[in-house]
Amino acid sequence: MAQTPIVALVGRPNVGKSTLFNRLIGERLAIVEDLPGTTRDRLYGEAEWAGVPFIVVDTGGLADDPTDTILTSIRAQAEVAMDEADVIVFLVDAVAGLTASDSDVANRLRLAKKPVLVAVNKADNAARRQDAVEFFELGLGEPMPISALHGTGTGDLLDRVVENLPVTPEDEEDETIKIAIVGRPNVGKSSLLNRMLGEERSIVSDIPGTTRDAIDTQIRYEGQDITLIDTAGIRRRGRIEQGIEKYSVLRSMRAIQRADVSLLLLDAPQGITAQDAHVAGYILEEGKSVVVIVNKWDLLEKDSSTLNEYAAKVRRELNFLDYVPVLFISAKTGQRVNQVLPTALRVYEARFQRIATAELNRLLRDATSHHAPPTKSGQRLKFYYGTQVAVDPPRFVFFVNDHRLVHFTYERYLENLLRERYVFEGTPIRITFRTREREDHKAKA
Repeated sequence: MAQTPIVALVGRPNVGKSTLFNRLIGERLAIVEDLPGTTRDRLYGEAEWAGVPFIVVDTGGLADDPTDTILTSIRAQAEVAMDEADVIVFLVDAVAGLTASDSDVANRLRLAKKPVLVAVNKADNAARRQDAVEFFELGLGEPMPISALHGTGTGDLLDRVVENLPVTPEDEEDETIKIAIVGRPNVGKSSLLNRMLGEERSIVSDIPGTTRDAIDTQIRYEGQDITLIDTAGIRRRGRIEQGIEKYSVLRSMRAIQRADVSLLLLDAPQGITAQDAHVAGYILEEGKSVVVIVNKWDLLEKDSSTLNEYAAKVRRELNFLDYVPVLFISAKTGQRVNQVLPTALRVYEARFQRIATAELNRLLRDATSHHAPPTKSGQRLKFYYGTQVAVDPPRFVFFVNDHRLVHFTYERYLENLLRERYVFEGTPIRITFRTREREDHKAKA
């Protein structure tokens, strides 16, 4: 699939990045819903303007290290935007005026060789809009006065964003199975890749990836052609604090979009963090399959119950991925690494599992007889029939008397029955309910 371009919001604290982020993702006609169980502290959002989709990243939400100085934090934002974003919106404050920190970041952004748009926020009146001209001094082109809070000028800003987005070419036909290795920095992504490649694999080729420092490695495993997408490493210019690594979520987003299956690496001693949940949530939203891999298992002191207790913790804290396999490995020692590719291929096959309509409707009859559909305002939900309409990932449509009567808990009940009978290991399934009158159903039967 063609990659969705990324627009990064960069600027010092309190200039209104989060307000602009909310404004921009709110401009699209269909906002992606928060999925139950995913973290609500969103770092990114899907947006669309003039028919062009893109991803907006609020870099301010990523700088959560209290030991970072303000200047180091915004320098890190600029660095990652320069590396990973397609368009950079540099947000400054009309009330505070031009600051030394603004100039410092501008100096770095001029090296980006990426489109940089200067948005002068809090320009809520004519005088502040007039004062915005002082930001010409940054040398990044014409500053655009906006009010993220009131929406003034944001349409013009979006027009400029869309004008500067790259034209995404159609992907070349690639029939290999694409597996991305994603996760926080220092969880062992490169170590896992190297260990996997060292276990008597036949490396077909190394191909430059679509993001800097990423290398796609094609291998052949048990007769199948596989592309391993590595997301380790972020290029630095000059000496930047370790805090920049927090922005690796951008690289994970790129890799997840391209992949069929994501290997989500966790650090066994550190446990599950907010950023792990961010990446997991993005995998789910993109409809990709996933294997959770707990690395550095050799570093934990263990007894007979440690593995089961840790697995339960993973499923509890990533409860929206309760259908995924969890592997406990050590990339350093090689422990259970030989299970990674077989598990990923199993999960990949589940993406293409298809259920015959007759089987699906038998399951539906069983489901409704064991657990009656809910009622609302005296009206009971009735199911007419269901069918699977797609694979990769599997999608199901159930025709009912009124889709508004479907409660989330009943949808979850049906999904659990589907998974109980047909597994769909590691793969999301999509269920849609459509209203159809009984008479119309009979006429078409």
